[in-house]
Amino acid sequence: MEFLTEYGVFLAKTITIVLAIILVITAAAGSALKSKKPNSKELLIENLNDKFDEVKQILEERLLSKEELKAKDKALKKEKKQKAKDEKGKKETDDTKSRVFVLDFDGDVKASAVDTFRESVTAVLQIANPEKDEVIVKLESPGGMVHSYGLASAQLDRIKTKGIKLTACVDKVAASGGYMMACVADKIVASPFAIMGSIGVVAQIPNFSKILKKHDIDYEILTAGKYKRTMTMFGENTDEGRDKFKDDLEDTHQLFKAYVSERRPSVDIESVANGDIWFGSRALDVSLVDELKTSDEFILEACQHSDVFSIEFKEKKSIADKFGIAVTHGIERSFTKIMSELNITRGFK
Repeated sequence: MEFLTEYGVFLAKTITIVLAIILVITAAAGSALKSKKPNSKELLIENLNDKFDEVKQILEERLLSKEELKAKDKALKKEKKQKAKDEKGKKETDDTKSRVFVLDFDGDVKASAVDTFRESVTAVLQIANPEKDEVIVKLESPGGMVHSYGLASAQLDRIKTKGIKLTACVDKVAASGGYMMACVADKIVASPFAIMGSIGVVAQIPNFSKILKKHDIDYEILTAGKYKRTMTMFGENTDEGRDKFKDDLEDTHQLFKAYVSERRPSVDIESVANGDIWFGSRALDVSLVDELKTSDEFILEACQHSDVFSIEFKEKKSIADKFGIAVTHGIERSFTKIMSELNITRGFK
């Protein structure tokens, strides 16, 4: 009897907690729907020279002896004094160092990163000096939708149109649409085993017409225009429709080849535009890349002669989003506690 009483009390507590959670979620969702606004974006700027100098300084303080640190500090002061003396009397326009702006593009199938990437490009174009400055794009993408990567590539063309030096750094992969973006750059730098190329077009469409027929389900498509729908997932596809679809793929491939040829005339496009991929060192042999080096090394070298800045736009989470995350974490903790008391936590973290 005592066990049943304790269990009843525990069950009542559990139901109360669950109902409270549901009420909180309902209230939060209702509030978010009433005052839903597009999330604003915030501009993040990081001076990479300062970042690397800080890391170097920490290491030196930990690893060098007092005598070595003293000697280094003395040499640094002497170097700064000499540098100031050498620069004295120069024109103001000559005093400004060149700047390098580092942008990131981490692409998925939809090239979703273009939403913030385009704003980063716009920001840089407002301040970059074509005579001195440079843009480095750290690019990672296996490719994806043609129109999405067409827009992403057009963002890089904006930089080239302004006459600003553009370098694409690829550490892992820039294939298909990813290479379409990379080829816009004046210089492509890739790590030795980065995947490059895949200059081709592919489309995959499942067809369920046989399953529908088996269950006596008719599927009708009504169109106005002969080629409004050439291939379908549920209706019967015709040879004429397939041929038209293949022609469209071939036309897209020709546009892709022309795009790469125009921007990298040194490439023998017919030999590389077969959909194949090349690792970095092999890509260098067929002129798909210009230099083998990691982005870390390339950017670190840029810091030796320029002021280097990382530029990035990020989605700024609204109060409703932050509250939603907090509620979710609270639910997870409460659920874990309940499961623990019921001794059925196996499989949950």
